[in-house]
This record gives sequence, structure tokens and C-alpha cells, in this order.
Amino acid sequence: MSKKISIIGLGLIGGSMALDLKKSGFASEIIGTDKSKLHEQQALELGIADKILPLEEAVQSSGLVILSTPVDVSLRLLPYILDILPSDSIVMDVGSTKSSLMEKVKAHPNRKSYVPSHPMAGTEYSGPTAAFHGLFKDKVAIICNSEDSFPKAVNLVSELYFHLGSRLILMDSESHDEHVGYVSHLSHAISYALAVAVLEKEKDDSAIFNLASGGFASTVRLAKSSVDMWLPIFEQNSKHILPIINTYLDKLNLFKSYLEKGETEKLSDFIKEANRIKTKLEKK
Repeated sequence: MSKKISIIGLGLIGGSMALDLKKSGFASEIIGTDKSKLHEQQALELGIADKILPLEEAVQSSGLVILSTPVDVSLRLLPYILDILPSDSIVMDVGSTKSSLMEKVKAHPNRKSYVPSHPMAGTEYSGPTAAFHGLFKDKVAIICNSEDSFPKAVNLVSELYFHLGSRLILMDSESHDEHVGYVSHLSHAISYALAVAVLEKEKDDSAIFNLASGGFASTVRLAKSSVDMWLPIFEQNSKHILPIINTYLDKLNLFKSYLEKGETEKLSDFIKEANRIKTKLEKK
């Protein structure tokens, strides 16, 4: 049975979900709300939302609420949403960190109506105009601590990801935050650092544009990601990000040392060891 769904936060993730949930028939109607009036207007024009309502009305008018805001905003909004959530409705979030959010609402009387989730999909672009069909197809989606939610709530969110074409994984929140710190958050931190380093060394913007090849463009692509989204992710998951940054810096310094000392064989072995990542990624 199709559902009336409210999406809070009409950016890339929320907007792309809306498009595919309508297309698949999972959603009968999409109600949107966003702090940006421009985003709300764009969502209507692009067919992402069928109508726009204030937050409270949107929550109380739907059977499923999707919280798709930056993680610091979700920390503030989720308790309020649970306060006003109708007894037969469910709320899920799609944020990149989980432990702090779950800690925030662990004692809330409506906690079981909440399903923490994280679709491992995205681009460096943001806002409703960045949304597109198929963003989640063949991607992994994670549901955290499913035992703390109503089975019917977990089943509904699982069905949602099925309609998006995602592969579902169950995981506890601490493991989630640790692993995404390695495979997602570190990548963004490296990309930001690389972009700043190149901008500092290369003052001639035209040279960057003219000489940038596919390797540089793909490595620095994530540096275009929104500060509003990524700053709170780094802050909330610093416990897991800082150790992996230290490990990364150790390896980068090792690479630098081999290069400085002309230790060709060690540098070759280092690169060959890095090549093993290919076999890991091909198993996905």
C-alpha cells in the first residue's frame, strides 16, 4: 500500500528519495518542508514535492516522516518530531552519523517509532536541483540497532529501501560510525586538505583548470561538498575520524620518507600494497 510521506530537508538525498518513491508507487503523496523557501519552491517546480507544509503539519499529516537534514539539525529536530508524531506513524533519518542521534532520543517514549538509517549514496552537489532518479540503486543502505525499533517500523523502512533498489545491511550505531569514518568521512577530509594545499601552492587558477586531469578531479571532487552538511559530521564523529586521520598521516609520511631517501624498492612495495585495495573493491 502506498504511503503519504513527509520529507524534512529537500536536498540531494531527500529529493532523490522523493523522486524514486513516487516513481515506484511506494509513496502516494510527498509532503515537503525545508528551512529554505527557495528549496521549497524548487521542490514544487521539479516535482519532488506534491505540496509544502510547515514542519508540524507535515509530521502530523503522514504515515512516514523522512528526516533528511544535516546531522546537527537532526539532533535538534528528532526529539520534537517524536513529541508530535502520530501514534501510528514512523520516522526515519538518513544521516551519516548515528551514535549521537540515538543517544539523544534513547529515553524518548516514542523511540521505537524511530528507525535510524543511512543510505551510502550521494554526490558533491546539494539542494533540490541536485536530486535525480536512481541515486540509491545498487547502493548499500544501513539500518542501525533495529532491535530498538518496532518491527513494523523496521519492515517499512526496509521496504522503502527495496523500492529504491538498495541493498540493506543491519549494524549497530558504534560500528556504523567507525566504519563510515574510514570509508567516507576520511575521504572527504583528505579531499578538503588536498584542495586547500593546491589552492595555497597554485595561485594561478587558470593553471589548475588547464592542467587538472582525471586523477586530480576525482580526488578533489568531494571538496565541493557543502560545509553545512560536512562540518557537523566531522564534529559528531571525531572520535572515529581522528584515529584514522592519524593512521593516514603516518602512511603519507612513510611515503614521503621513501621518496626523500630514494628508497625505490620500499616505495614500489608500498604502491603494490596499496594496489590490493582493488581486490577488496571488486568484491562489492
